[in-house]
Amino acid sequence: MTSVVILSDSHGLREEILEIRARHQADYAIHCGDSELEENAKELEDVITVAGNCDFTSSFPTEQKKTIDGVTFFIVHGHLHQVKMNLLNLTYRADEVNASIVCFGHTHIAGAEKVGQKLFINPGSILLPRMRPEKTYTVLSWQAINSIEVNYFTLTGDRVDGLSFVTSIN
Repeated sequence: MTSVVILSDSHGLREEILEIRARHQADYAIHCGDSELEENAKELEDVITVAGNCDFTSSFPTEQKKTIDGVTFFIVHGHLHQVKMNLLNLTYRADEVNASIVCFGHTHIAGAEKVGQKLFINPGSILLPRMRPEKTYTVLSWQAINSIEVNYFTLTGDRVDGLSFVTSIN
């Protein structure tokens, strides 16, 4: 089983990132920007990270494409794709890079949506959530792409049932 922890908009939190990573012992970790941490921060060691609009001093890339166990991820913060308006620009870019899973932040609104055969994931924020009270992050896990578990958790590790589901990307 492959698992990926997805975080965003932590805005300077450190210990919380370490706790989440230790809690899940995931194979991979992704941070969708606005960490406000330096590139060599131990909290982001081995984390696929992109720059957000508040990462003023970083030289993180603005986007990353990674293939993890046969699944292609496209990771951005979202501010350059106007995700507060809609997912159209992000969908076009995800099509260009042939991604199956698109991870983004910026809105601080937790949620996942399937658009065609693409799965869009916003883990929310572990510091300043919007539209719901829980500070959230996401864990994806799969053995085969026809059954991907999308689980949302609160900062304290409780599963958010209303946001969690199983889907496929084929």
